[in-house]
Amino acid sequence: MDAATDKRRWGILALLFFSIAINLLDRQVLAILAPTIRDELGLSNTQYSYIVTSFLLGLTLAQVPSGMLIDRIGPRSALPVLMVIWSIANGLHALARSAAHLALFRFLLGTGECGNYSAGVKVISQWFPAQERALAGGIFNSGTVIGAFFAPFLIVKLSSAFGWRMAFLVPSVLGLLWIVPWLVWYRDRQTAGASRTDAPVSIRPLLAMRQVWGAVMIRALAGPVMHFYWYWLPEYLKRERNFSMEMIGLYAGIPFLFAGLGNLAGGWFSGALMRRGVSVDRSRKTAFGICGALCLISSAVPLAPGELSAMALICLATFALGAIAAIHIGLLTDLFSPQVLARLTGLSGMCEGVVNMTVTLATGIVVDRFGYYPVFLAAGLMPAIAISGLFLLVRRVERIG
Repeated sequence: MDAATDKRRWGILALLFFSIAINLLDRQVLAILAPTIRDELGLSNTQYSYIVTSFLLGLTLAQVPSGMLIDRIGPRSALPVLMVIWSIANGLHALARSAAHLALFRFLLGTGECGNYSAGVKVISQWFPAQERALAGGIFNSGTVIGAFFAPFLIVKLSSAFGWRMAFLVPSVLGLLWIVPWLVWYRDRQTAGASRTDAPVSIRPLLAMRQVWGAVMIRALAGPVMHFYWYWLPEYLKRERNFSMEMIGLYAGIPFLFAGLGNLAGGWFSGALMRRGVSVDRSRKTAFGICGALCLISSAVPLAPGELSAMALICLATFALGAIAAIHIGLLTDLFSPQVLARLTGLSGMCEGVVNMTVTLATGIVVDRFGYYPVFLAAGLMPAIAISGLFLLVRRVERIG
């Protein structure tokens, strides 16, 4: 690979990092301001879970169509289209006056957000070799959590000065501004043997293969746990640990910094094993196994005696969840060719969305009736169960289509 191409791919990765960081700011804006918005609009835990679920419904329904769009016209054209939809939908939140308004705007937001991840995975598969893809995926995905680390402080300051509605408008403007450098800098890269006029390869034969559903299972069961921390951590800290909004602004982002470090560490670790001569199969399984075991820590959070110990356990759990996300990106690129990758990534996102909606609705109901312990118990068990899909269904990590 020549120096110009090498420089270009890291620049592209930086743009992908910022795109997903901007995209996922919307989750933190709602999560951080949930106590304020709920108090102003008089929303219960259950109503809040309906609002979050509306976003997840839009995210779920649009996953596969977005993947089809990305595979057909390429990330260069598809990502700006999706970013425009996202920016408009996010800005509409500033007009919300009821739970119904928020639910509608969250649904529209989900339809615009879902393609960002699939496009990023496709771009990484085209521009990075196998031993670097998990690390590249970790850097890309760390945008989701690095943004979440800085978001609490900035959102609390912004909402305190201008009101909570302004906190939705700023990310919308950033999303529209991001489109400019993307169109200037990025060009879709063709894979060997591919042509711009080739029709996308059918994924239908792959859907009968257990490896596909094993990869889907990992994301579908592990992903919702990070969503739980995004949407419910500020509520947990305020209602159960008696954090003030100022304390939430200072401390609620720390677990997401650790998740970002997990993204980098998980991507680096499996790649480092490969560089030492360990097979792709063994490298991915080793990394996944360690992270799945570490995620069990979530179950102990409600039992922690003080705020510091509870935050420490949450940070360890989010570190492991971040690592799983990065390694999963590497796994997808190991199993599937770029011609079908966005659609199959969209399929995994759709299944994650179904589980997310179920978990989110259940979280609001369970917290209202039983408290947080059953939820944290599930948060510890779900990633460990997810990793079993690698050993039971994928079995051997190798290209299948």
